[in-house]
Amino acid sequence: MQARQLEVFCMLMRCGTVTGAAAMLNISQPALSQILLHAEDQLGFKLFDRVRGRLVPTQEANELYPEAERIFSELGALRRRTVDMRHGRTGLVRLAASAPPSMSIVPKALSAFREAHPDIVVRSLIAPIANIRDMLRSGDVLLGVAMSDMPQHDLDVETVGHADLVCLMPAGHRLAGYPQVGFADLAEETLISYRVDTLPGRLLAGALESEGGVYAPAVEIDLSITALPFVREGIGVAVVDGLLPWNQFSGIVQRPFRPAIRVPIAILTSKERPLSGSHDLMRECLRRAARAIAPGGAERL
Repeated sequence: MQARQLEVFCMLMRCGTVTGAAAMLNISQPALSQILLHAEDQLGFKLFDRVRGRLVPTQEANELYPEAERIFSELGALRRRTVDMRHGRTGLVRLAASAPPSMSIVPKALSAFREAHPDIVVRSLIAPIANIRDMLRSGDVLLGVAMSDMPQHDLDVETVGHADLVCLMPAGHRLAGYPQVGFADLAEETLISYRVDTLPGRLLAGALESEGGVYAPAVEIDLSITALPFVREGIGVAVVDGLLPWNQFSGIVQRPFRPAIRVPIAILTSKERPLSGSHDLMRECLRRAARAIAPGGAERL
């Protein structure tokens, strides 16, 4: 399968229609259909059945798609890299971080990095942990910062700090007068917190189970920042990581949560792609920023 055929196949699998795929690729529908027919001729089997005017992936297409998508992503990364080189941006740092470190650790690291290396372009992305891992594997980024130190067979995971969980409530809430907040204080409250299958959720579930309770947030979240509008609206109180600068948001009061529960902060890199000099310099800036904001790390998995 040629590169253009791979591109058409992946876009059809993503969009589900010739119209949508053609629009995404900025080509005509007849041209896309012709590329698809050539791909099927070369492969010797059909990729899609035409059912009542719709394209339905065949079993063969469903089996091919995960590997095709991986190769398609790598081709995209290669194209972006060549564009960077054409524009003279060979000194380019590409990193992705989840929302809390993106709003705390990354700015501090970037400030130090830019002061020392003002001519190097930095491309900073915000993404969930699963997307960060995928981008590292595809080469879209070479550095990741996430609030998880789960081992990965193809990634180096370096724990560089920890963030304590905190309790957020609206200004004027009864808990705002407490010096700290625990599970017992939340018994009558609408709890906003992490899904149980996330790392913070598992830590909270274990801590509450040891007190004889069952962890069951009324509003489940993946990212701590998504709790902000819910708390402001008075829907409930939230238990989230303390890495975000919550005191910068009006209408929100932050209190320590007890028992103390700490979430790791890790720098992720690919085992298959060595870091360039500029990426290594940024990694050191990230380490220093993490030590300053959320100390406790230096563990490599």
